[in-house]
Amino acid sequence: MAILATPAGWARVTLGRAGAYDPAGTLADAEKAGAWTAWKRIAGRTSPEGLIGEVEAAGLRGRGGAGFPAARKWRACRGTEATQRYVVANGYEADPGAFADRLLMETDPHAVVEGAALAAWAIGATKAIVAVKADYRHAATRLRTAVAGAEAAGYLGTGALDGLVDLHVEVRELQGAYLLGEETALLHALEGKRGMPDQRPPYPATSGLFGRPTLVHNVETLATLPWIVANGAKAFAAIGSTGNSGTKLVQLAGAVAHPGVAEVPLGVTLGELLEQVGGGAAGRGGLKAILVGGPAGGLLPPASLDLRLEFEALAGAGAIMGSGSIVAADTTACVVDLGRTLARYCAEEACGKSIPCRIGLRRLVEIADRFVDGHGRPTDPQLLADLASDVIDSGLCNHERRAPNPLLTGMRYFGEEYDAHIREGRCPAGVCRPVAVAAVTASRKATRPHG
Repeated sequence: MAILATPAGWARVTLGRAGAYDPAGTLADAEKAGAWTAWKRIAGRTSPEGLIGEVEAAGLRGRGGAGFPAARKWRACRGTEATQRYVVANGYEADPGAFADRLLMETDPHAVVEGAALAAWAIGATKAIVAVKADYRHAATRLRTAVAGAEAAGYLGTGALDGLVDLHVEVRELQGAYLLGEETALLHALEGKRGMPDQRPPYPATSGLFGRPTLVHNVETLATLPWIVANGAKAFAAIGSTGNSGTKLVQLAGAVAHPGVAEVPLGVTLGELLEQVGGGAAGRGGLKAILVGGPAGGLLPPASLDLRLEFEALAGAGAIMGSGSIVAADTTACVVDLGRTLARYCAEEACGKSIPCRIGLRRLVEIADRFVDGHGRPTDPQLLADLASDVIDSGLCNHERRAPNPLLTGMRYFGEEYDAHIREGRCPAGVCRPVAVAAVTASRKATRPHG
């Protein structure tokens, strides 16, 4: 997992300390690199509302995909009457093609733990849980080392910081499916239940883990907090673009010269990412499509290279920020087959709690199968669009609301390729082997013996 070089002048917030200390080493090494400075300055000395105001002024939005303003979630959580509140750092990273969160937890675990502690101080929580995929053994070990070092130094625990704070941080490893990336499904898993989403409202900020107010944030979101405290809200707000402050971890893969993880300012274009960070498109025949946002992301054409990496801009194009995964495909790829593959993955990973997800997604895959096999009907594109609309409008969680994205954007931007499969029984990329049903039928009639 390489950390890619970025142009001079692009700020590093989340990965600012990556490589500056040994993540498996001592707390003293991490403190020399700046770890826990913000925590010692804030906890017990700055009012929780003051910290929330700083986060609000910074314009921090959740990095887990939805981009919800962090300060609004914090106020809802703190403003709910409760004897116990929780912070949950989501490091599960369900997207199978994503590894930015893993890299962050392995290279700077102290940023994640310190960020969780800062969030806990702001909302009045005495318990924080860092949820990690069970496969991420190195990340879990380094996070536990960071927690143990902070406890030994008196930064965490009962009566920490000379009696100013009571806060316990636990690292919890989970084994599950793609859906654990959804916050309510993650909370169920932490409670020892099946990882299935809940209808919202109520939101976790008011009724979450064990029915208590719970602040759920992606680990990348929390890891930005020490930088914001150390450098100020204005410095963070100055990075990125209007309404999209700060940086985002992205992972470039597929037909690019330099795949890997990069920290980039929000507001840069997809073209700048591919050229200035990824070294340009690689592969045969040049760039054909860009998958932005993971399995439930959007398949965008080369004409979208001017599209900015912003939450609303991506949504308008049919993509999502998601995990920050950006996959480039060259001309050897078939967009129809790629969309079908992604839709099938989303259908198979669905928990099945709601009918639109359990049945609707599978019906979408069946239509896509007909496209690829050459059995597509003239009415299938409209049928797919109508069914996708029903799934999106009646979806219980964002998994089913976003799962139709690859198929919908494929038809939106690559209509000619879909027409070739459906009407001509032909795959322009030569990937699929569709059966030209009409041609075969006509041939049989012509050769059928009379009498």
